[in-house]
Amino acid sequence: MRPWVLLSVAASLDGYIDDASAQRLLLSNAADFDRVDQIRAESDAILIGARTLRTDNPRLLVNSAERRAARMSAGRPEFPVKVTVTDSGDLDPALRFWHTGGAKLVYTSDAGAAALGDRLDGLADVVSLGERLALPALVADLGTRGIHRLMVEGGTGMHTGFLAADLVDEIRLAIAPILVGDPAAPRFVGPGQFPGGAGRRLHLTGVEQLGDVAVLKYQVSPDPHPRN
Repeated sequence: MRPWVLLSVAASLDGYIDDASAQRLLLSNAADFDRVDQIRAESDAILIGARTLRTDNPRLLVNSAERRAARMSAGRPEFPVKVTVTDSGDLDPALRFWHTGGAKLVYTSDAGAAALGDRLDGLADVVSLGERLALPALVADLGTRGIHRLMVEGGTGMHTGFLAADLVDEIRLAIAPILVGDPAAPRFVGPGQFPGGAGRRLHLTGVEQLGDVAVLKYQVSPDPHPRN
C-alpha cells in the first residue's frame, strides 16, 4: 500500500512560494513554523525536490525536542526519513540535508545515478527507478519501506508532479498576507494536466488562523491511517 501523501506549502496571496531574490522569502510566522514542525513529527518521511534542496539548503528536521522524544517513546526513529528526488544527479554532499537527522533516500534514474557516482556514499541510500524517474514508482517503493505518511514540502516541480500524478491525499496550504508579483519567482504549482481539470473541486476540511497566516486544509481522499 502506498503512503498517505500530504502536500505542505506556504504561499503568498498571489500564489508564489518565494521571490526571485537570492535571499529566501519567509512567508510563515513562528506559529505556522511550529504547525509545520508538528506535521513533520507525525510523518514517516519528508520529501523535497533537488532544486529546492540546492536553493534553500534546508536541514528538514523535527525541531521540537519534545516531539522527537514522543516519536522515540512510540518506537519510531527520532527523525523522519529525508527524501530527495533528482533527474540529473546534481547533488552537493556538503549540503546540510545529508549531515543532520536520520536516514536519507535519493530517488533518481539510471542516468542520474551514474552522474551521481559515489558522491553520497555513507550519506544516503541512492535508489534508481530505472530509465525514467516516475513518481508513482517512487511512492510505491516508499510503501515497501514501511513509510505510511509522506510529507511533501516542495518545490514547484514536486508540487506539480505529485498533483498531476494524482498522488496527493491532503493539502495544507498556508496563505501569507504578502504580494510578490514577480513572474520570475516560483509559484505553488506550474502548468500541468491535473486529473479532473478545473471541474474537480477538493474538499475543504478546515481553516485555521495563525496570527496573520491562514491555513487551508484540503482532503482529496479518506485517510487510511487516522490518528487517535
